[in-house]
Amino acid sequence: MRLDKFLKVSRLIKRRTLAKSVADQGRITINEKIAKASSVVKIGDELAIRFGQKIVTVKIEALKESTKKEDAVMMYTILKEEKLERVEPEFIDDEE
Repeated sequence: MRLDKFLKVSRLIKRRTLAKSVADQGRITINEKIAKASSVVKIGDELAIRFGQKIVTVKIEALKESTKKEDAVMMYTILKEEKLERVEPEFIDDEE
């Protein structure tokens, strides 16, 4: 299943277009590799999604084409939630 579709069906992200946008910005990884919206996900994969100052890591438990709102949380398990410290823009080193 495509990453953007999984995010929508699982309700981790409400709209597929928003899921595509977040993925295209490089804010989602699958098994620690940067993912595109078209990346294929499978059961057992770990997703790390950056929402602003928070990173949520989940493990995919099930893949469904559609689901009811109350069943969507059964599609993944939250492994951890990390809150990032706010970094002032002038202290970010873009050179590597």
